[in-house]
Amino acid sequence: MRLLWRLRRRGVSGEDRVEKVDVGVERLRPSEGSILIESYYVSNPHAKASIYQVPGLGPMYFIEEVELSLDEYEAYDRLMKIMSRELEPPENLDIDPVEYVREQAEQMRESYKRTFKGLSEEGWSRVLYYVIRDLAGYGPIDPLMRDPNIEDISCNGLRKPIYVWHRKYESLPTNLSFIDDRVFNDFIIKLAHKSSRHISSAHPILDATLPEKHRLAATFQREVSTHGSSFCIRKFREDPFSIIDLITLGTLPSKLAAYFWLMLENRMSFIILGGTGAGKTSMLNALLSLIPLNKKIVTVEDVAELNIPHENWVQLISRKGFTFGSSGVESIDLFDLVKLSLRYRPDYIVVGEVRGEEAYTLFQAMATGHGGLCTMHADSLDHAVKRLTSEPMNIAEVYIPLANIAVYVARVDLPKPRGGLKFGRRVRTVWEIADYGDYRVVASWDPKRDDFNLSLEASVKLSQISEMRGLTLEELQLEIERRSRLLEEMARRGIRRQEEVSRVIQEYLRTGNSNLDELMGDVA
Repeated sequence: MRLLWRLRRRGVSGEDRVEKVDVGVERLRPSEGSILIESYYVSNPHAKASIYQVPGLGPMYFIEEVELSLDEYEAYDRLMKIMSRELEPPENLDIDPVEYVREQAEQMRESYKRTFKGLSEEGWSRVLYYVIRDLAGYGPIDPLMRDPNIEDISCNGLRKPIYVWHRKYESLPTNLSFIDDRVFNDFIIKLAHKSSRHISSAHPILDATLPEKHRLAATFQREVSTHGSSFCIRKFREDPFSIIDLITLGTLPSKLAAYFWLMLENRMSFIILGGTGAGKTSMLNALLSLIPLNKKIVTVEDVAELNIPHENWVQLISRKGFTFGSSGVESIDLFDLVKLSLRYRPDYIVVGEVRGEEAYTLFQAMATGHGGLCTMHADSLDHAVKRLTSEPMNIAEVYIPLANIAVYVARVDLPKPRGGLKFGRRVRTVWEIADYGDYRVVASWDPKRDDFNLSLEASVKLSQISEMRGLTLEELQLEIERRSRLLEEMARRGIRRQEEVSRVIQEYLRTGNSNLDELMGDVA
């Protein structure tokens, strides 16, 4: 018999309600004196997120899920048992698991009419919410996974609050924590199974991708983490930030975006620098949408995070080796994949993050005329170059200029709130790498004004493009201005999805027409 956590309260109608059906999970309520800051549904009407200012703790994230009556809980418990016996896997693996579980639950209800006879439609809706949450979703953290405002979800161990990174409030503790060792370990195993991977005492470290492309890192029991199992989920945006989104958010100005567009069109290589959570991958993804759609792109990543609208795109993912008994699976690392990518005749090779010998192969590829883009953890170009020229990357100093442009992005405190936010992500500095040790600043962010200083007149890359294409610098500057106005107009009209932006860019490159109305008509 499934254990019921019997915390109840007397409802307005006088009937007992089950506050909590998750065994081994503690769910706190706001303490006396807490002030509600914001509240919104993440699954209307069954789950709500609320941000409270808690005395002595500061802002805290509370998940409030619909409560079941005792009869509804009994129906939930019976339905879970029936489905555990009779539920068959779908024949088509492409089917939406949520819709499949919903459909199967409705069939079970029809088959066992007497069992669920006294349940109202509203009560059935609440039961169905929990069944879908627990079978097709992520159990107690499912509301967190549904919240589009959350970027990261992490739990540092048993009896420690689950933390989230909220786009508006940054790092927040939640009211959820795992308090039972077995339940927490089972939950970690469930996450591993969802990602089609294995975790155990013999293999206690997991780095994987969940079905929705969220990035999962986890440890099992106390093999490598002193407080028991742990996990961190970095959520994947199905609708990634486009270059228009970054302009709207103030991450970079439209003129700088137009400059990047021109550089990429002429196969210049980029290296994007920044710390953890600075927005390196978002910037890389947005830049890729500026590449003409007919160019071939090969991306190389540890975990699939890039999401671009190009059809002529090969996505390569590394694989870690593992051994069971006398048999094993060979590992395939970034170095192997970057070497492989050269056989695909790409116009651009993209490495999600360089940190080892794959950097040497990438720079060799750039030396032979391929465009290259990558990200790297560094807080300045000087530090990045020192890493590139040291073990294990070993890039020769004469190859450093092959990374034509370096972009440093960072999470910053804003001098004046923008859209209600006191912090944001900004392109702090853009350098053109003229030679080893000769780095020209072409753009920088002013933290006092939250504005950008551009010095494109000093650009050496524009001079190279001028000689290569037979255009004057004045003509290239006018071209950047035209593209800047086009990007601004797209932002003003709310044309922001990657696919839309890429098609407008493609049409502009084909026709040279900067009239957005005509471009949109041609795209349609």
